[in-house]
Amino acid sequence: MAGSEAAWQAAHMGIKVVIHEMRPKVETFAHQTGNLGEMVCSNSFRSDDDEQNAVGLLHWEMRAANGLIMAAAEQHRLPAGGALAVDREPFAETVTARLKAHPNLRVSYEEITELPDDGHWIFATGPLTSAALGEAIQRETGAERLAFFDAIAPIIYADSIDMSKAWMQSRYDKGETEEERTAYLNCPMDKDQYEAFIDALLAADKTEFHEGETAGYFDGCLPIEVMAERGRETLRHGPMKPVGLTNPHQPDIKAHAVVQLRRDNALGTLFNIVGFQTKMKYGAQTDVFRMIPGLENASFARLGGIHRNTFLNSPTLLDSEMRLRSKPNIRFAGQVTGVEGYVESAAMGLLAGRLAAAEILGQALPPVPQDSAMGALIHHITGGAEAKTFQPMNVNFGLFRPVDGLKAGRRGRKDRYKAYTDRAKDAWQSWLGNFS
Repeated sequence: MAGSEAAWQAAHMGIKVVIHEMRPKVETFAHQTGNLGEMVCSNSFRSDDDEQNAVGLLHWEMRAANGLIMAAAEQHRLPAGGALAVDREPFAETVTARLKAHPNLRVSYEEITELPDDGHWIFATGPLTSAALGEAIQRETGAERLAFFDAIAPIIYADSIDMSKAWMQSRYDKGETEEERTAYLNCPMDKDQYEAFIDALLAADKTEFHEGETAGYFDGCLPIEVMAERGRETLRHGPMKPVGLTNPHQPDIKAHAVVQLRRDNALGTLFNIVGFQTKMKYGAQTDVFRMIPGLENASFARLGGIHRNTFLNSPTLLDSEMRLRSKPNIRFAGQVTGVEGYVESAAMGLLAGRLAAAEILGQALPPVPQDSAMGALIHHITGGAEAKTFQPMNVNFGLFRPVDGLKAGRRGRKDRYKAYTDRAKDAWQSWLGNFS
């Protein structure tokens, strides 16, 4: 998705582009064809509501920028309520045909196994980056900055957490500043709540690894249900240990267990549940995690999981235009940069293609506006996210800067989302005006 969109955008700006595609000569366990833009999971681009949904807003911005992926999706749209779902095979055939027909484009079918020292390159290899290229990226960036398995903890919108039950405190009040001493959000459990939580965790439906993506767990990212299977007290002595914490709502009562959440973005609008990577199915996750005091009405920006997903620690490796800091002739785009989903991947391809073409043409551009959906995503992956806990992210309104004067919480959500989308559309249209 990302490579196809990047190539389309750059070619439309007058740049000669070569797409290097290793399939079908070099296969992956997930792909079935050599088509560009092949969909290997869902056939949905999710919500198409550009006023109340961040994904729908991203659709709108891509359409405004003459996006190939959105045009092909519209051409092969299937009935799906308010979502944009497509007939996947003709969709990929259309993407491939339109790219091959473009006078500024050609496709070369071979595997790229090294990071070139010269020329302008965009690497949009997705979650199934080949082993040889993965090794080359590791050599350039450092092994610790490229993840091959994605241990994802759930992320929750801050304004959906009940602060009459939760509180902010770092364990043992550690930290030099007040911000550090209150860096974690804590949700307490008594013994009965903890035992019921463990029962639900053990009984929940779990997903299994797909063929080709199995891997032994390492202790740093054990799924919480695997820890619970090792003993009912394991979690209470691991990520749910209650020591060093005092509940200001009930200072005389010692919690039996405590679930901690850590801020996940610079705005403080998103929190991830510390140590809660999981292979529970999505429906089970929402049921089980809403048993946690303070999270009964939690809204999830992302649910947890562990799966094959090659991605960079982009906040440390990429600059604000998605260039590799150590090799600025190379850009990365798509899921390998730490975005999640077809739409987000294609959107980052769109930006990479335009930014690369502008650089080649000598066009000076202002930064991608942070108040657009595109800008919120690129800001998150290149600096807005916490580098130590960076994990792939879908677009969501938690990545957007607040609009002054609008109330938080569920009751004000409709007006708040409309304000976000109105502001984003203005910002995006203004930025697109910089392209001749």
